[in-house]
Amino acid sequence: MEKILVVDDSLVQAAQLKSILESDYEITLAHTAEEGLRKASLEDYSLILLDVVMPGMDGFTLLKKLQETVITRSIPVILITSLSDIQDEQKGLTLGAVDYITKPFHPSIVQARVNTHIKLYRYRKQAEYQSMTDQLTGVANRRQHDIYSIIKWNEATRLKVPFSICMFDIDFFKSYNDTFGHPAGDKVITSVARVVSAHLNRSTDFFARYGGEEFVAFFLGEEAERAFSYLQKIRQAVEDLHIPHNPATAKWVTVSIGGVTVVPQRKDSYDVYLKIADTMLYDAKGSGRNRVVWVNEKMQQWNEK
Repeated sequence: MEKILVVDDSLVQAAQLKSILESDYEITLAHTAEEGLRKASLEDYSLILLDVVMPGMDGFTLLKKLQETVITRSIPVILITSLSDIQDEQKGLTLGAVDYITKPFHPSIVQARVNTHIKLYRYRKQAEYQSMTDQLTGVANRRQHDIYSIIKWNEATRLKVPFSICMFDIDFFKSYNDTFGHPAGDKVITSVARVVSAHLNRSTDFFARYGGEEFVAFFLGEEAERAFSYLQKIRQAVEDLHIPHNPATAKWVTVSIGGVTVVPQRKDSYDVYLKIADTMLYDAKGSGRNRVVWVNEKMQQWNEK
């Protein structure tokens, strides 16, 4: 069931909106702008109904804050108002509102407008999903990685928790393609993605195809040595698929993995540590492939073999 957040300082009006919509949607109420901003950041809402006139922070100010926040900027907002001045409507639409509902409420109009914008949101989310999903493997693509990496990096910075970044590369993949053909190569990429995804399936894990036979992942909460051990198991799981390779280069299809764990500070950059992870991948391939090479923020290194 789609979730809708109603932000209205009037207990009566908020309850009225809830009674109109709760048979079709899951409704959450917030009675101050500050509470609305907090709840919008914590849950995944498909629509926000926002009263314009509220004490303290008004609806226009909250709308602006929602549009400025990465996590909430994509949530459509319908403004609730009894104001008739066209300048107020223009201001709301300029700030990013998708529609207006005027007081007193007419249930059929509220339902119709909400249903319309919920449908539009679904279509847009489906299009976004397709644009951020790798069509071959079904995992996230590089575009989704570029967006989520910054969101999660900032979250780790705020929470002061370890953040691990790792790069994967299928060993001797060109040789595999040359020997077995590109359709077989696509199956290998898909198989590797499936195995890694099965391991990186926690709510704090993210895994994406970065390009070609290369993948990227990040996750929160593990210390460097534990992250290193975790990725060793993933590397072994790929080898245990026992996909035959070109005997001249390798017995089985394997992956090399490089990674880094850091507790990010505000001065730190995700891209800098992504490059460090890529350097560790280069070291893993240079020292024999089918291994994990890991470092922490002090550049202490773990090398699997």
